[in-house]
Amino acid sequence: MAEPIAALIAQLAKTGLDAVGRGLVVASGGNLSARVPGQDAFVVTAAGTWLDRLVPEDFSIIDLQGSVLGGNKRPSSEWKLHWRTYQVRPDVNAIVHLHPQVAVVLDACGYPVRLLTLDHAFYVGRIERVPFFHNGSDELAEAAAEASRDANAIILAHHGCSALGDTVEMAYRRALNLEQAAEATFRCLQLGNAGVSFPEWALEGIHHR
Repeated sequence: MAEPIAALIAQLAKTGLDAVGRGLVVASGGNLSARVPGQDAFVVTAAGTWLDRLVPEDFSIIDLQGSVLGGNKRPSSEWKLHWRTYQVRPDVNAIVHLHPQVAVVLDACGYPVRLLTLDHAFYVGRIERVPFFHNGSDELAEAAAEASRDANAIILAHHGCSALGDTVEMAYRRALNLEQAAEATFRCLQLGNAGVSFPEWALEGIHHR
């Protein structure tokens, strides 16, 4: 296995282990990917893999035309979710798809996740959502890709989230801050506050892709 790909796989495996430890995904849910440097291809977790048990054999290599180039022959059922987003966002080098419960529950109940802190505003920025589509479907992949044109954090209704970044670390950092923002929003609702959020006047100039 080429050294750049092995390094990406090591980063993704570390991320998966941490995400499971934090309760952001369980069993074989969720999937992770990263673009291969200098190639029109990406590595993605394979079908049925548990994110806290990832080894090099648990990854597939797919090109931007959707063909499996190497690695595991059975990529995640959600590979199209990653594939279509990489096509529309050439600046994105990593995608973390997890199942954060607080963000999903708030969305299902009709409450938007609010940005409460500077870190939420800086790392998450704009949050988009897509309605429910079946996992692995073309409809879900297309909707998430379109939503990613304007955001790096996308909530997938009754499902999970996709967080994007120029590195694996940044994508995961956004996923963590998205769920933290959801937890803070939930606490505000418990306190009877349905409107507080990060000051609008302070948003200008702090977002980055």
